[in-house]
Amino acid sequence: MAPATTVQRICCHFAELLSYPTANLAAAVAACSALLRQEYPEAVAFLERFTGFLHAQPPARVEEIYTATFDLQPVCHPYIGYQLCGESQQRAMFLMQLNRLYRRYDFVAGVELPDHVSTLLRFIGTRAPDDCRRELIEDGLLPALAKMVEGLDSAAHPYSAPLQSLRSFLQAVVEPGLPATGRLEECPL
Repeated sequence: MAPATTVQRICCHFAELLSYPTANLAAAVAACSALLRQEYPEAVAFLERFTGFLHAQPPARVEEIYTATFDLQPVCHPYIGYQLCGESQQRAMFLMQLNRLYRRYDFVAGVELPDHVSTLLRFIGTRAPDDCRRELIEDGLLPALAKMVEGLDSAAHPYSAPLQSLRSFLQAVVEPGLPATGRLEECPL
């Protein structure tokens, strides 16, 4: 397994890939691919597909597809709490706990809700302690990513590639032989 700093840097790149597209998106994909290639080559093939999509589309079309994928398709909303709990009191509690966790580690979520996939990835990539990082990945990100990938129309969907790449990377990080607890209890939420 790669050192924590490499894992953290990759998480930060994925946070950028799964945020609203900017002019830096292709550079972020290239940087992420370069880091993945060193330790997680199985995740790189997905990103190469996404790179092809980015080069074939004008930026406005990439933005349009991002919005249609993550803002208009409820099955692929990029909110971990929504994917795991739906619009429920459980999600509201999860959001409050994430806000408390972020404050504890002096992390600013920014403009997105605290359970947005890119926000969690930035937290994991910058401030989260090891035990919390692992638990957020096992019990939050991986189950939510499975639902998000499943919710897309097909594997040919352009955003299926970065989601599958992230899922492959995170599974390798947490060593899939160890079962997730399903409770986020070690992390001081």
